Amino acid sequence: MNVLIIEDEKPSARRLNRMLAEVGVTVNEMLHSVKEAVAWFKTNTHPDLIFLDIQLSDGLSFEIFDQVEVKSAIIFTTAFDEYALQAFKLNSVDYLLKPIDDEDLEKAVSKYKERMPKSQDVSLNFEDIRKLLGATPVEREYKKRFTTKIGQHIKMIPIDEIECFYSENKGTYAGTVDGRNYLLDTTLELLENDLEPETFFRVSRKFYVNINAIADIIAYTNSRLKIKLNTWNEQEIIVSRERVKDFKTWIA
Repeated sequence: MNVLIIEDEKPSARRLNRMLAEVGVTVNEMLHSVKEAVAWFKTNTHPDLIFLDIQLSDGLSFEIFDQVEVKSAIIFTTAFDEYALQAFKLNSVDYLLKPIDDEDLEKAVSKYKERMPKSQDVSLNFEDIRKLLGATPVEREYKKRFTTKIGQHIKMIPIDEIECFYSENKGTYAGTVDGRNYLLDTTLELLENDLEPETFFRVSRKFYVNINAIADIIAYTNSRLKIKLNTWNEQEIIVSRERVKDFKTWIA
């Protein structure tokens, strides 16, 4: 099976790639914008299946198919509930709401395999979606603050005061510029769609770091990197070996 991911948030694309690998599906290519996808489709054999994010950084993904004729089955991925029902009415295999659940992904892949067409000739009509969304894409909103409960009080923490997010003892915490740690009602997995990917990067299974808080990057054992933040220094922050390449691209 030839599979393509079109997703503008590279951490989300990598996560979906890993999840698909766990259910025995190999991704042949990952694309991140309308422009990049159009160029790719014009010079490559169309895949059997596309995992397609509805909103990309340079427009709605449907704009790809104004310029190329799609010949692939599609599973839509979206963080926007209001888009999902309309997308599902098209000739797509399924849709997955972000953050994508392992079980939902496995079911969607099984559904595709059961209905796999003998020949690639999928005709899609995006007109209903266009009417729903209008001509101008909706800008993706990321969280500007988080809240935490302290006794009987609820404290608001602005996103620019957070140097890192980390997990510890089954809890998820925000480490702030004043060296404090606040327990949050979320998980690192759920944070993926809350955080601006140009500002926050998941360096390991345990840590997200804010690029504006990085004070130093040091070569570490086994081809890894060690990060020092401006203020927060509760624990060592190590970029895992498999994330080093993406991390270097992120900071470039």
